[in-house]
Amino acid sequence: MPIEFTHVPGANGSFFYDFAETATKLSLIEDSGFRKLVIDDPAGLLSNMDIAAQTIDRTSSLEVVLTHWAGVVEPTVAARQLAALDRRGGGRLSLRMLSEPLQDSDAEARPVGHSVVWQRIDEYLVLLKRLWSNDKPFDHEGAFYSVKGGYVPRKGPHGADLAIRLGGQSGTALKVAGKHADVFELAAGSPEEVAQLMQRVRGAAAEHGRAGRLRFALPVRIRPEGWSGASDHKAIEVAGPPARLALSLLPYAALGIEEFMIGGIDRPSEIARIGRETVTLIANSLARREADTLPPGTFALRPFTEARVR
Repeated sequence: MPIEFTHVPGANGSFFYDFAETATKLSLIEDSGFRKLVIDDPAGLLSNMDIAAQTIDRTSSLEVVLTHWAGVVEPTVAARQLAALDRRGGGRLSLRMLSEPLQDSDAEARPVGHSVVWQRIDEYLVLLKRLWSNDKPFDHEGAFYSVKGGYVPRKGPHGADLAIRLGGQSGTALKVAGKHADVFELAAGSPEEVAQLMQRVRGAAAEHGRAGRLRFALPVRIRPEGWSGASDHKAIEVAGPPARLALSLLPYAALGIEEFMIGGIDRPSEIARIGRETVTLIANSLARREADTLPPGTFALRPFTEARVR
């Protein structure tokens, strides 16, 4: 399957500060070979939804990866808002669920811990999917949410099949990801470490008969030679000219990763250069590999010295 590239704006929020300038960047991202854009604004969920709507309106094919947290908005409200965004974009929306600590008000009712956070995410996603698929109102009484007459009259194009993105490394996180994730966002590591995590995730998904549905995405921060800046994403970090960057990522692509989440390139000149050169080089290299029917892992055998794990 062709590799996909997703643009991840910097975490300082400046990418979306001036939306007139952002519209120019969005057009450049769309034209430079990127398929998706991650929206994870420091201002939080409501800002994310507003930015997602503007991004959808100003692009024609770019897919929007909306970062979301369980508990910030009630499931019935979130389900309506997300369905509306999905309709607005004609099916160009996916949901990226991050784990966040429970709020103090929740902590009074139950101990706050890692497993509790993921249990809430699990219940939240179950409710979203029911709300996106049910044809009549339903009631729900769970550990974290109480729903009376839950119903979303206008479903999105995907319905309950809206793509869900999750990550994590603990056994608890992988159990939830195995149940719900369509795309799993991997953690930084060597090709060997990433391969081991992919195997664990597939095992968790297999328990729900979903191993074949999983796709894997790898966060990558690009730092071409001569460009500077502190890392604000936990990701594989690669440095050098476009050809070297491409060679650095090929061992990961050979593992079966189908998406690279590219951060560190927010200036128009950076976006254009990486899109024009690195993205093209990787896509062409993988196309040649498939055409030559080389066995999986061919590129993984190359000496891997360019990438640095932060």
